[in-house]
Amino acid sequence: MNNSGEEIKDLTGFGGKTQQSLAKVGITSVDEFMAVDPFELYKQLKETVPGTSLNFMYGIIAAQENKHWHQVMKEQKTEILFRLDDMGLAPKS
Repeated sequence: MNNSGEEIKDLTGFGGKTQQSLAKVGITSVDEFMAVDPFELYKQLKETVPGTSLNFMYGIIAAQENKHWHQVMKEQKTEILFRLDDMGLAPKS
């Protein structure tokens, strides 16, 4: 997929604040964003950007799959939470 000219803030559900957060972990292009594992990216964001929430995880997957983050949350929440738990990153209830 060639995303030349497109900026991260132009991806579905993203904006300038998301673009700034991703830049803090070295993701500055759409191609870099699309190539990264969403779970590893979320881990980096949790370690680097204060206040990174589970919704950001849904947003990452949604943008990579060109879906709305609510759809990802509804359809993949359990699978995502199990993987995050395996990584020691699941939110504490």
